[in-house]
Amino acid sequence: MTSNKKVRALGLSSGGLDSILAALVLYKQRIEIEWITFETPFFSSEKAEKASRITGIPIIIKNITPVYLEMLKNPPCGYGKYMNPCLDCHALMFRLAGDIMKQKGFDFLFSGEVLGQRPMSQTKPSLRYVEKHSGFDGYILRPLSAKKLPETIPEKQGLVNRELLLDISGRSRKKQIKLAEEFGIHKYPAPAGGCLLTDKGYSNRLKDLFEHQSALTEKELELLKYGRHFRVDIKTKIIIGRTKIENQNLIKYYDATTDVLIKVKDFPGPLALLPQKSGIENISLAASLCIGYSKAPNNEPTEVLICTPDGPNTLKLIGITSSEIKGLIL
Repeated sequence: MTSNKKVRALGLSSGGLDSILAALVLYKQRIEIEWITFETPFFSSEKAEKASRITGIPIIIKNITPVYLEMLKNPPCGYGKYMNPCLDCHALMFRLAGDIMKQKGFDFLFSGEVLGQRPMSQTKPSLRYVEKHSGFDGYILRPLSAKKLPETIPEKQGLVNRELLLDISGRSRKKQIKLAEEFGIHKYPAPAGGCLLTDKGYSNRLKDLFEHQSALTEKELELLKYGRHFRVDIKTKIIIGRTKIENQNLIKYYDATTDVLIKVKDFPGPLALLPQKSGIENISLAASLCIGYSKAPNNEPTEVLICTPDGPNTLKLIGITSSEIKGLIL
């Protein structure tokens, strides 16, 4: 290790145990550590922020939705099982982190990735793909598996002592749990992706949105998380809340200048949201669905309140259920 210069490293943090351990392994070598975490509607920074509070490691939080969407529409390496572009996602994050590394004078990047832990995204070829396409080839250190991977530039330069790095591989967590005990880390989240792009339901809705719109807003991506979704036509989608919390989120993302919001007047039930101004036929369909999922009596005309960009009005309709329009459910 060089002693004249303070070595500084910027790590990608998911907030999980591996991210924490990777940072502490380097901190033990007296390397100055900072984290960066990214957020989009598909994944949040919540766990990473919590890990920062637990460890005291400073963290940079950056929303990358616009640039992430551009990659997501056509990832060079394709998707995983659903809409998850894991390799290109990781390459993009390291590229963005690398730009900040240069701006802020860090010496190298690191992550908590473990060789072989994930069969698709953490194989040697996968890790190599990410590094090559990040634009920072040789500057990405994976402290937990370093001894099983090629020597990096910071190791060759003597900024990091390779002998004090680890050789963990595979899916077993025993070594990490033992290491956590040695570092006095007793509370940490269970290993989980936390990315909505690996969720079948969310991915189906996102794919539908890509097929029907060239431009997407964060609001539209957030709305994919809530309610039952029905694709009516090329321009129209209906979202029906399933719970009180989902109804609250529909209201949260409701825009009175562009959207239509529907509520059954005299009976408990869901809200219906049409994210864009729509014609009376589609509004009536949404209102009937809203009634069908409410506590209103079956086959009896029920009054609903319709809030449109042109102002409120009411309709009296008979409810229908999703089974009557199965082909529209996303």
